[in-house]
Amino acid sequence: GRALEEFRASMFSKLRSIGGSKRQQQSLWGPSVALTFNFLVSVSIILMNKLVLVNTGFNYPIFLTFIHYVFSWIIMALLKAFSIVSLSSPPKSTKYTSLLSLGVVMSLSTGLANVSLKYNSVGFYQMAKIAVTPAIVLAEFVLLRKRISTRKVIALTVVSVGVSIATVTDLQFHLFGAFIAVAWIVPSAVNKILWSNLQQQDNWTAMALMWKTTPITLFFLVVLMPYLDPPGFLSFDWRLGNSVAIGSSAVLGFLLQWSGALALGATSATTHVVLGQFKTCVILLGGFVLFGSNPGRTSILGAATALIGMSLYTYLNLQSGSPSLPVSKSKEDFRNGGDI
Repeated sequence: GRALEEFRASMFSKLRSIGGSKRQQQSLWGPSVALTFNFLVSVSIILMNKLVLVNTGFNYPIFLTFIHYVFSWIIMALLKAFSIVSLSSPPKSTKYTSLLSLGVVMSLSTGLANVSLKYNSVGFYQMAKIAVTPAIVLAEFVLLRKRISTRKVIALTVVSVGVSIATVTDLQFHLFGAFIAVAWIVPSAVNKILWSNLQQQDNWTAMALMWKTTPITLFFLVVLMPYLDPPGFLSFDWRLGNSVAIGSSAVLGFLLQWSGALALGATSATTHVVLGQFKTCVILLGGFVLFGSNPGRTSILGAATALIGMSLYTYLNLQSGSPSLPVSKSKEDFRNGGDI
């Protein structure tokens, strides 16, 4: 009786912290636990999505993204209904056009990410994700006149060169997949900038912002389906094994949202970014072991060059004491799993 009630009260208290403040999250989740949780889920969802899109024959990346968002929205609705999580909007009003813009670019970002994962090797896909960081810097310079130091420009140039070598020389190069990967970079960069600005300037929590924009994202994913998904998803073989794989992918999608928020709340931004580089190495290794990915020596050299450039960029951010740019990536990364 009483012990059970105390346990339930404790669990409810912890779950409330999902949508709560950074300080609450720090008190409930130690840095090592939060980072380990986020690391395991981040790596698992990319490999699971690749498994679903390739091994099960589920050739519908946009519909898979749609399933993820529906599942996450249902879970958030249940948490909200039982008052476990507060998903209320911040006191400061936000223009609906800002939320609409975020919802649209989120559908493009996450949808195209899974299309890229379907057609490209895991290594190529991951290199495209790394290329988003230079794209964000360039976009912020063009749109916001935000400047960075010469050393950071050099570091990001190294990243860009490494990514170019890794992708162009990939032995599993797919022309349409490469086109999708390039098309994905722009909405992904804009997505991260919008997401970061709304959280920092309008004081949105991650969960509240996801709750508000998910219906918009779902609508535009439906619009994208006829153009990027082949027909016939209703005739897919929904046998137990395939259904479990797709369901597991959806569960990991929600866990990634949670773990990303916890990791950012329990650690510094730079720590989270450094972990991101380690994730990349493990994901590349996982692609080789699980899917027989063989990018070739030159492509591997390019990937190593890109990782060195990103590590240098992170180090320079740490030295200057400024928040690392990929923080906005981290905040949004649990939307696409890098990628739902």
